[in-house]
Amino acid sequence: MRIGILGGTGPAGTALGARLASVGYEVVLGSRSRYRALEACDSVKAKWPQLDLNLQAGDNHAASACDVVVLATPWDGAATTAQEHIDLLAGKVVISMANALVRVGHEFQPLLPPRGSVAAHVQAAVPQCRVVAAFHHLPATELGHLGDPIDSDVLICSDDAEATQIAMEITSKIPGCRPLDAGELSNATAIEAFTAVLLQLNVRYKTRVAPKLTGIKRDPRAQA
Repeated sequence: MRIGILGGTGPAGTALGARLASVGYEVVLGSRSRYRALEACDSVKAKWPQLDLNLQAGDNHAASACDVVVLATPWDGAATTAQEHIDLLAGKVVISMANALVRVGHEFQPLLPPRGSVAAHVQAAVPQCRVVAAFHHLPATELGHLGDPIDSDVLICSDDAEATQIAMEITSKIPGCRPLDAGELSNATAIEAFTAVLLQLNVRYKTRVAPKLTGIKRDPRAQA
């Protein structure tokens, strides 16, 4: 499976791309500028020379040509970026990981995008795609530490059951991550907004937190 990252040169996009490449996926880091993508790829490979990372650089067009595509752009450009590449994205699983947030003084506050969430706004903009909301709460710094597991649950929601399963399969490959089916895409509103709470905890306690839910006995990563 080839995974493309639109906006793959930002901290979250680069870290996620590197992590997915480290677990065996072929990843294309996309950017409006292929040269920025080349710099990001070279930086990751120089940092982890012992790993044979199948990480390639390309523009957003090249990333959109992959089997599964992740939107890692800033939240206010996610729907527009997807629309610009709709010919290549039509019918594909598109994973939205952006959070609409603003910092006011010392506080993080969620914003309410059109349709209630970034993921729903993207789905409305590209109805031919199967949009999934995922990866919102994974700290970029920890994602980039390729030798370490990430102790986190990943809440995943979509209106397409098969797309949810594909996103869960990808997530399960990341050491330490447990994918959880959080229902339909309407739940992305709460998932995205909760990121503001996690960031506020990071500031208050000078750490990087990730969500872990209790009471779910079945681990989707375990064999049935």
